[in-house]
Amino acid sequence: MANTLVVSVINNTVWFAITFYVYLQTRSVFATGVISGIFLVMTALTGVWFGSLVDRHAKKTMMQLSALVSLVLYAAALAVYRAVPEESFTDPASVALWTMIVLLMFGVIAGNIRTIALPTLVTALIEEGSRDRANGLVGSTSGVSFLVTSVFSGLLVAFGGMFWVLVLALTALAAGVLHLAAVRMPERPAALGMPVPVGAEPSAKSAPEHAVDLRGTIRLVREVPGLMALIAFSAFNNFLGGVFMALIDAYGLSLVSVQVWGLLWGVLSTGLIFGGLLVARTGLSRNPVRVLLLVNLVLWTVTLLFPLRSSIILLAVGMYAYMLLVPYAEAAEQTILQKVVPYERQGRVFGFAQSVEQAASPLTAFLISPIAQFVFIPLMTDGGAGARTIGDWFGTGADRGLALVFMLTGVIGLIATTLALRSHPYRRLSRRISSGPATGAATAASPRP
Repeated sequence: MANTLVVSVINNTVWFAITFYVYLQTRSVFATGVISGIFLVMTALTGVWFGSLVDRHAKKTMMQLSALVSLVLYAAALAVYRAVPEESFTDPASVALWTMIVLLMFGVIAGNIRTIALPTLVTALIEEGSRDRANGLVGSTSGVSFLVTSVFSGLLVAFGGMFWVLVLALTALAAGVLHLAAVRMPERPAALGMPVPVGAEPSAKSAPEHAVDLRGTIRLVREVPGLMALIAFSAFNNFLGGVFMALIDAYGLSLVSVQVWGLLWGVLSTGLIFGGLLVARTGLSRNPVRVLLLVNLVLWTVTLLFPLRSSIILLAVGMYAYMLLVPYAEAAEQTILQKVVPYERQGRVFGFAQSVEQAASPLTAFLISPIAQFVFIPLMTDGGAGARTIGDWFGTGADRGLALVFMLTGVIGLIATTLALRSHPYRRLSRRISSGPATGAATAASPRP
């Protein structure tokens, strides 16, 4: 987890920094939306493949490969950045700018291999009754990553552009690769003195070593009552969540400077830390499916309320509540998959879930940024129909156009989550979680390593 924390800090710093840098250089909401779209498209396309790599190869090997690929791509991006005059990066259509963006995004995406590998290691190393709490600690690690990331990225971009961001990335990734090489990591349940589940052998027909086996993964997901519906619901949530990825930085930077925005994200990220620690302390109850949906009700309510006024304080309070609850939602979904999916297939299923859940977000990111730029912002600026109709109490200006998009997103999310709570797939999956046998590698009866 410590090694993953360092690498996650670096990848997230690069992600935050390039988004900040492009907006500050070009002042284009459209450009930042396209960046989000590229990231989410590649995340969706690579999830199943990355999951199959995690299942077919040693977890440690794949984590090392992930860091090495990121290292090479970041080095190439630094070469582009130093070879081109800085003023060329002020043009949103600059070839050099988009070359650097694509190299950095691919480097960040390579880090997703670790995202898939880590919950499978939780299954192998932790008894079933404690996995929800372990997932909470993983969430806290993500929170620490975002805290450090937010502070570093804003300050580094403000005082040195992308140069010091990339120098730091190369140095830390090289150190991470060397450190992990010295870490001993059991790769299979049998190595921990635990029985290997039936069908977990490399030769099992259900998990061929030479193939991604998308068809078999889909069949496995469909065999668990309500699991496909849960993944579809998460995909719809990510469809709406694409609005955040595309617009939240532009909205925040319209209210405060990049230094303040970066520091504020550092404070907000403590919500992920405390939320993860709360999960580790309290667990998720016997029905993590219900916890997941109830948390989503609160999250979409927050999305509806924080844009009511053009206030950085209201935004900060709303986003902190959002951050505090996100670890509950993430831990709930991970716990569900760890319980109902056999260990030998978890990499593929986690990758499949990532691909499906992220598939909708690129559409949102690509669509919402031009819609916000050319429809909602003009709608709420002086002379626009929205400004004339509700401007007296809602306010006018570009930030009010973005706020209107957030509020409409919150309303749609509340309706969808309410329907999901009343659905048959929700009840079927809840019964499966409550009554079904554990399928993970570690059990309560297994000895601790």
